[in-house]
Amino acid sequence: MNSAIELLAPRYDIAWYPWAVQYFFLIALSYATLWLAAPALVFGKQRWLPTARLALLACLTTTLVAPVALLADLHQPLRFWHFYAFANSHSWMSIGSLVLPLYVAGVIVLAWLAWRPALQASRQLPGVAGLLARWLSLGDGPTPRVLVALVGLGTLALSTGIMLYTGAEVAIVKGRPLWNTVWLPPMFVATGFIAACGLILVLDRIGGRRDSIVTGQVLKVMLGACLVAGLVAGSWFLDGVNANVGSVAAAIESVRGSAEWRSTALWGGLTGVVLFGAVLYLLTRPVSRRPALYAWAWTLGLVALHVGWMFRWVVLMDVQTVARHSAGFHHYGIPAGSSGILGIVGTFGLWLAAILLVDLFLPWRQARQGGAAADISLTEPASFDVEGAPSHG
Repeated sequence: MNSAIELLAPRYDIAWYPWAVQYFFLIALSYATLWLAAPALVFGKQRWLPTARLALLACLTTTLVAPVALLADLHQPLRFWHFYAFANSHSWMSIGSLVLPLYVAGVIVLAWLAWRPALQASRQLPGVAGLLARWLSLGDGPTPRVLVALVGLGTLALSTGIMLYTGAEVAIVKGRPLWNTVWLPPMFVATGFIAACGLILVLDRIGGRRDSIVTGQVLKVMLGACLVAGLVAGSWFLDGVNANVGSVAAAIESVRGSAEWRSTALWGGLTGVVLFGAVLYLLTRPVSRRPALYAWAWTLGLVALHVGWMFRWVVLMDVQTVARHSAGFHHYGIPAGSSGILGIVGTFGLWLAAILLVDLFLPWRQARQGGAAADISLTEPASFDVEGAPSHG
């Protein structure tokens, strides 16, 4: 007698919403721009100072906004205290709940130390800018350079903890072969640096300065990050095709029959190759031609931001559409509300508000590795002011 057994597998709602993508994207921009600010603010390389000023602006603002997206992704934000009331040393999320506040505090203190001499020099300015400068400068004494370096080194150490926990909390999920791989954390870091370089190029363009030194420095970092990302992606793929078992092999098998995933892989690969080739082209042009070509580098910055954000969208959102207990794929449509499009736009809007407030009231253009108010000139060109408007910083 023939018989059939029918297996029914429940379909579960996705666990992570676009808020998670926003957090992973912003926190990657945060720690990557911190490292881009480090050569000047931590190690005292003055030639890197214009890049460091833009990087510190990006670092502080993304650091302030990223935890907001993280709290929103908890679905019930006020339950964040559970991480502290029920700490678990075996949970990467629990470890991250300890590292993240320390990292945020470190970035804020580093930014304050770097801007303090300019705040001291701005205390006589009229209006809110002068009031904030008098309140935030905390006295007339000089800011020791060694203190800036020590705080910077401590914050850099905490940033490595952020890199580790954000990658590991995804990579340890054995139920998702596309996540459960050692190649995922380094890919998060590499694409984070690509996006951070892109953000600095865009900020430099918006400010109207178009500094060729900044562009050259950032493009070199972007080239290295693209190379690392390519090596990681190639290693991941070779690991999967050359092994019959393991998470990478299972991941490739789980999406082998999907035309959408093949298109995603092709788009990601082509975008990375084009970005790498374009950056290499700019850096190998004759020195006399570079300034004219660098004027268009901000367009590569937009592509780089796209690479960083889309990689996290594919990893965190598209992977959740792969069925775990049955064949096929689940459809995910982005809702219009706060857990979808409104949340994505709102997060970027919050970051934009943060960067505009800093530009209006804080002298970020004069950031340096400590010193005294007498070392500061407040007549440097204003990066984000409209033509003809005075600098607020």
